[in-house]
Amino acid sequence: MAAITIMDRQLKKKFWNKQRIFLIGGGSAVVLLILWSFIFADKRSKLNVEKDKITISKVSKGTYDEYIVVTAVVHPLKTIRLDAIEGGYVAYKFLEGGSMVKRGDSILRLENQRLMMDFVNRETEMYRLINELQNTRLRLRQDRFALEKTLSDLDYQVDQAKDIYERNNKLFKDKVVAEQEYLKTKRDYEKLVRQREIEVKSQDYQIDNSKTQIIQLEGTIARTQRNLQLMKENLSNLVVRAPVDGQLSSINVEVGTSIQAGQNIGQIDDLDGFKMRAEIDEHYISRVFAGLKAEFEFNGKKNEMTITKVYPEVKNSRFEVDMNFSTNAPEGIRRGQSSPIRLELGKSSEAILLPVGGFFSDTGGNWVYVVEKSGTRAVKRNITLGRKNPVYFEVLEGLQPGEQVITSSYENFGNKEVLEF
Repeated sequence: MAAITIMDRQLKKKFWNKQRIFLIGGGSAVVLLILWSFIFADKRSKLNVEKDKITISKVSKGTYDEYIVVTAVVHPLKTIRLDAIEGGYVAYKFLEGGSMVKRGDSILRLENQRLMMDFVNRETEMYRLINELQNTRLRLRQDRFALEKTLSDLDYQVDQAKDIYERNNKLFKDKVVAEQEYLKTKRDYEKLVRQREIEVKSQDYQIDNSKTQIIQLEGTIARTQRNLQLMKENLSNLVVRAPVDGQLSSINVEVGTSIQAGQNIGQIDDLDGFKMRAEIDEHYISRVFAGLKAEFEFNGKKNEMTITKVYPEVKNSRFEVDMNFSTNAPEGIRRGQSSPIRLELGKSSEAILLPVGGFFSDTGGNWVYVVEKSGTRAVKRNITLGRKNPVYFEVLEGLQPGEQVITSSYENFGNKEVLEF
């Protein structure tokens, strides 16, 4: 009976049983986890990306070569323009573009009727002047003969008058002849002497005038002959000839075409050598000058060149330079061929290098995504870049050799701070 009483007594329940402890502990853990996430968790914006669709490059330390790559075209070392010296219309075309020519070869023949008429008129005028000169010289000779004849007659008359005068003078002194007769013979004699003097002066003036006319005519004829020679040369210029040996690379007129004096009608390439001409972005115009070195590869060999001329004119944001080969031009090169050229802009130097990529167009080089050592994500980091060549950027700060950077385009990443792979 006593045993039954003990077994039927109600037992008091414990507060900290296993279930309660488990529930309280689990709830506390959840609360602590929430608090930790709220206080310590990474709140940066994230984006999941596929690693095989991005380009990851390694930052390295090495030699930075400051150069740019431009496309250059092969040109003849010398190109001679063919300009029409005289205008006219094309009567005959001797050669076509691409023909090889020798110095003096005829290329075109022009016709100019106005020039021909001018030449004929000048030639006629010259012959008229020559005839006038001959007539003046003949007249001068005739005048000299007339002077001699006139002087001869006057001398005869003077001698007669002198004899009469001298005889009457003696007779007058002897009072044989009257004074009136004596004075008449005296006046006749003195008149003839004065008349001879006047005739000599008149003839001298006519001779001097004729001589002056002859000198003037001779000068006019000489000038006319020179002008006529120039016109002959101008007429010969109606035949356009090759000024040098080479290749007639272009001829821009056809038979029947009317061209003006000074108009360009083609060009001749001197094939004794070649040069290369490149177009460069105007961004580099202050850094490009004559004397800079360049090189390009042709038939597996590197060829060195030097800039010899910089054209100052900028067209479509680009300017041109000419480059000559340091030695002979490579065999097999042809006019019009194009090739990439490596143009040196400065001396090489040691630097931290970051490969060039599409990221620059999205960030301007101000920041990049740097891959963490775990390789599971990349974090945004501010950097500073310096110079750039076609292969590398020069890193001034923000990156160290050995780090890995996403260098492909960031266009699809928005402005996320963390990329997870």
